[in-house]
Amino acid sequence: MNKMWGFIFLYILGLNISQATGEDPSTQMHYVKLRIDKNNIGRLNSWLPSNLSNSTWKVDEFQPTTTCKDMAGKRECHCEVDHRWTDKVRQSNSKGCAGNTCTFPEKSHTCVSNSTVTLRGSIRIQGSGFHDCLRDENSQEYQSCNTKLLNKMKEVYSTLKGFDFLNITKYSFGSIVADFGITISKSMSPDDLIQKSENLITALNATLNLETKGVVSLTMPDNPVKYNSQQQLLCTSKEDLGTTAVWRQKKDDEKEYPITNGTEADITFSTRLSTLTLKKISASWEGEYICVFRQKNTSLDITHSARAVMDVALLPNIFITAVPEFPNCLKIGDVLRVRSKCLIREDNENYTVTWTGPTMEGKINPLKADYSSEEVVHQAEAAVTCNPSVPNLKPEITCTFENRLKQSRNASFVFNIIYAGDGFCAADGDWGETKANFTSVLQCKNADGLRQRKCSIECTWEPEEDNCVNNDVSSLLHSAHDVDIGLGSLNKNVADVFDLLSNVTNNTMAINTVSNVKATVEVLHVLSDKQGLRLNGSGVYTSTDNLLSFQGFLETSSNLMEKSLENTWIEKKDDANLSIAETYIHSVEKLMKVSNITANNIQKNIELATCDKKQGSGCTNTAFGVTVDFDSSDNDSVATAGFKELQNYLPQSDEEYEVNSIVVMTTTQKNHSGSVVVKMNFPLIRPRPRNVKIKCVSWDYEKHQWSSRGCEWMGPDDDGHCVCSHLSSFAILMARYPIVLPGMSELTIFGLSISVISLVVTLVIEVIVWRAVVKTSTRYLRHVAQVNISLCLLVADCCFLASFKPENISEIWCKALVMLKHFCYLSMFFWMFCLSSTLLHQAVFLFHKMSKKVYLRFYIILGYACPLLIVLITFIASSGGAEGVYFTKESCWLVYSGFFSGSIHTFIIPVGTIVLINVISMGVVIMKLLDHPTNAGNPDDRSATKSVMRTVILLTPIFGVTWIFGFGVTILDLSSGIAAPVVNYVFILLNSFQGLFILLTTYLGDNLSRQALLNHLRKRASVSDSSTTLDSKLSK
Repeated sequence: MNKMWGFIFLYILGLNISQATGEDPSTQMHYVKLRIDKNNIGRLNSWLPSNLSNSTWKVDEFQPTTTCKDMAGKRECHCEVDHRWTDKVRQSNSKGCAGNTCTFPEKSHTCVSNSTVTLRGSIRIQGSGFHDCLRDENSQEYQSCNTKLLNKMKEVYSTLKGFDFLNITKYSFGSIVADFGITISKSMSPDDLIQKSENLITALNATLNLETKGVVSLTMPDNPVKYNSQQQLLCTSKEDLGTTAVWRQKKDDEKEYPITNGTEADITFSTRLSTLTLKKISASWEGEYICVFRQKNTSLDITHSARAVMDVALLPNIFITAVPEFPNCLKIGDVLRVRSKCLIREDNENYTVTWTGPTMEGKINPLKADYSSEEVVHQAEAAVTCNPSVPNLKPEITCTFENRLKQSRNASFVFNIIYAGDGFCAADGDWGETKANFTSVLQCKNADGLRQRKCSIECTWEPEEDNCVNNDVSSLLHSAHDVDIGLGSLNKNVADVFDLLSNVTNNTMAINTVSNVKATVEVLHVLSDKQGLRLNGSGVYTSTDNLLSFQGFLETSSNLMEKSLENTWIEKKDDANLSIAETYIHSVEKLMKVSNITANNIQKNIELATCDKKQGSGCTNTAFGVTVDFDSSDNDSVATAGFKELQNYLPQSDEEYEVNSIVVMTTTQKNHSGSVVVKMNFPLIRPRPRNVKIKCVSWDYEKHQWSSRGCEWMGPDDDGHCVCSHLSSFAILMARYPIVLPGMSELTIFGLSISVISLVVTLVIEVIVWRAVVKTSTRYLRHVAQVNISLCLLVADCCFLASFKPENISEIWCKALVMLKHFCYLSMFFWMFCLSSTLLHQAVFLFHKMSKKVYLRFYIILGYACPLLIVLITFIASSGGAEGVYFTKESCWLVYSGFFSGSIHTFIIPVGTIVLINVISMGVVIMKLLDHPTNAGNPDDRSATKSVMRTVILLTPIFGVTWIFGFGVTILDLSSGIAAPVVNYVFILLNSFQGLFILLTTYLGDNLSRQALLNHLRKRASVSDSSTTLDSKLSK
């Protein structure tokens, strides 16, 4: 007899069981195990229903589920049509199941219907009616409470057609929370489930969460799927659920990720169908897929889900190398053994690895692979021949990795052989022998990337190029590229990347290389280019507003500006690529633009301030001391960020200027249609020296440099004040050197040289005419003053010429010359004061006799003692004549630090006072001479009076009146406009030639001096026509 085991479920309809609804009968599934002859199975259809029914219940239908047969101690079972093995059975007996057939060693299992629906739920019951269910499970109270609740639930759910099983799995606190499971062995109406569940909620005063499996089906591509292929997943509901599907993916780490529309995923919806199209299958898309339709109201939440697994046939990224990289042939004809290595990251794919090398010598011998937790190394041995006769035929070896679906990827390595006579670099540490003009490549240890080192054509090692990137940074860079593929929310993915990146960059020692900083900045760059990204300036991520954490972004940006990383921002810049700093500022500005910044935020190296621009008013932000006033015709939110250290990293192509402020970035949420005005006040890093020009600049992303277009400096009265008409990143550039007026140096040297010669001539003339012109006390004192003025000016001008190029003299000589100039120029002005006093006395007291001894003693004290005292006090008070306090090495002159600040004022104040007195004195003299045109008295005195009048009119230089323009030079900065250069030129013209003017006006222009000189020349000159002609011209 051919006997088999049959597992048959009976669909029993209860007629007299109490119902929750009072209308629908309860149902119960029963499974019967029969051992019958295979030929008699067909008779069960007529016999079972009539023989098993009675007055209380009846068999509505029965259906065979599983058929088994005994086979040598094992039992082979297969599922009948429209039935399947449960996932639990397949997982527990994975090796014994193939398709619908499973082989079991002992106890067999039952197949379930393809239309079986399972439910998992959690019901929260209000009130105290079921509190005993929280007692000990062995207590009578628990047993009674559990039975009561179970019966209540069965009364409702047993009326679902195909009801099979219901059990309560756990109780927990929170009012009373009961977790339960239900099995429905037939197709179930979702609307019917909602109705029954609402009945239960009403009866128990509860809220209910349910998850179903079987209402929704998920159609998947056959596993495994091809790498880089396009696949479609279909999620179908048997009925219209009045909602759309939500897709999720579950990874091995048990974390679920929502699937959204992205660069690699596209989701479409219809009434009962949702289609997920994956455009480019990779390892990212491997895992379990979950499709969910959700129906929800106030007290009931039902999710209908389906799950399936996608297995991807992967392909690896391959790094190939060889040992040695450059085989060294000692002689022609040698055969060298080499070993090639192909390295891949460890994954779950079982690759078939093959080695080929048509140009290699002999057979390639694969070696055993070396497995580690992170990578797999496949190796092979081969041989190369030292035969330089065929230079273009280089030995090449290729490793090919083939996955389960016969897809393949390969990598090749070409051996550049060092033949006899070829130049090469000797092995050095990690670097093996390398052929001249070739580059050796090594894989980074415990990091991602490659190390490279070139052997120059001169057979010397060049510096190593380290492109190793911290594994965490490298992983985050890959994650940054994938944030928008559709696996997870874009904003949440970016938030996760920034959160991890801020933790990595907090340890600056871990990223303290050019490659690491470059890779970290690249993360910012990649994220800034993502479409649809929004940052939340409050620093909080919420699923409701779909905004991303801003704090991680700001912390990362600040960490990159750490002082300890300053050397990592210096790189060899390729003209085709942006510098690290420019990539950084561009990325940060774009991320700031998409940020919803609502509060100020201060980091160690970045300060962020925000304000709201209202109609008719501006708004002001302050970041690291930089004040930014923004104004426009539109309402908007304005954010300003200040960056420490960034000014040192951005490329500066203008060698005449250097950055002298921090970089400040100002952005708005909107693109303004009208004009904007951005007023900024920068604290300067280094004080602006006098006559040094400043430029207000913004970063030009097209020209990749600082640009002054659209920005204006407000002048030297407010060094750090800038006004710009656009939004960008701003800074201040300061000239490296003061403004040099064209021809100024040449004019100064020429004028001083003429003055020195003129003053020497003046003193010689004074010696010649002395006896003839000092016949009165007034003339005596006047000529004494003129001689001292000329002498002091001569020494001062010579010192000026000696220190004209300060860079060519030592600091001690510079200090000595400054003191000498300081003293001589002051002494000159004090003697000018003596001269003006003499003239003033002569004009006011016309016939008063002046005592030569008394006045001479007074003049000497005033002319030399006072200046010497001023110089000594200034020297001592200026830290003993310290450089930068008393004098500057750059100009070999006194220090000017601003209005009434600096040692220069010990010169300006006395000189200004004396020039003012001299001008007043000259005015008084002129007025007196005009009031008394004629006077009686000594003829010589009357002649002296006329000479004084002529001197006052003609000898303005001897009073120092021309130095009035020096105050203009001091007050007016050369960067302030056209007036300053004009005043400077006038000052140089008048005062560099001052010695010449003294000669012309004081001596040659004075009748008595001129006549005395001519008389002297006549006595000594020979009588000739030429000398007579000269005397005649000079007498005119």
